[in-house]
Amino acid sequence: MGSPGSEIFNEFTKLCKGLVLILVGVHIVVQLIPSSLTYFALIPARTIPFGWNLITAGYIEQSIQGLVVSTLGLLFMGKLLEPIWGSKEFLKFIFVVNFLTSVCVFITAIALYSVTRQENYLYMPLSGFHGVLAGFLVGIKQMVPDQELPRLKIKAKWLPSLMLLFSIAISFFTPESATYLSTLIFGTYMGWIYLRYLQRKPESKHRGDPNEDFAFSTFFPEFLRPIIDLIASKFHRNLCGKPEAFIDTLGYSLGSAPLPGSDPIEASRRREKGARALEERLGAESLIAAGKKSEELQISGTNNV
Repeated sequence: MGSPGSEIFNEFTKLCKGLVLILVGVHIVVQLIPSSLTYFALIPARTIPFGWNLITAGYIEQSIQGLVVSTLGLLFMGKLLEPIWGSKEFLKFIFVVNFLTSVCVFITAIALYSVTRQENYLYMPLSGFHGVLAGFLVGIKQMVPDQELPRLKIKAKWLPSLMLLFSIAISFFTPESATYLSTLIFGTYMGWIYLRYLQRKPESKHRGDPNEDFAFSTFFPEFLRPIIDLIASKFHRNLCGKPEAFIDTLGYSLGSAPLPGSDPIEASRRREKGARALEERLGAESLIAAGKKSEELQISGTNNV
């Protein structure tokens, strides 16, 4: 009979365990060869010509604390998201969100240097998987928005917003905030951009999720949503042209039929699928715990006899 630790580890997907090995292996290499950080972390002043660090930086954890958080986050959130998205789409999400987040962090660092003339924005090595983890929270928000977390009584749809609020709050008291805050913010936004406009839906053969329940304003409290919707619609028109034209380019029809993804039936089906997957995993964990308790009672009874 396997140990409890091995049983729990076996529940995680092979892809997630493989990615964890990559994170651990890269962390060990960076600790053994500190100079490698210069070539693979995101150092804005050296991104040109070292452009590959826009890809590699996201897989480098410089601290053991960051490695533990990234490993646990990848395993547990990946256990929920990968079976629903599929391994290929899950890996694609990680690659795209990681790359786009690094690009935005690079541009932000250059802009901050241009304004402040502080060279630490150019030469501070930036890295970490936390941008992708922030994107995973957006995926959970999309899949099971009304699912309450055990004990906390917080709905899943608020996880990205609460994470950002907490990160911004502690950034006022920690000088290291520049190394993680922009990555979390852009990881959340790029995760939403990907799921909102780019992710291909095999069941509908269309991209994205135009459902109003997944609009950008849903990251904010109710009283701010009208203002956010107004601003977001203007950005959308300026960047994408007319909303109708942009939706047409994605393959959606604007006739009397509802937009794919905005159909309440399809949205409900997607959420039920996510909720079912979460319940199955929680149920499996409960069965394992119950089985272990039963075995312990049997062993205890045998010893008493």
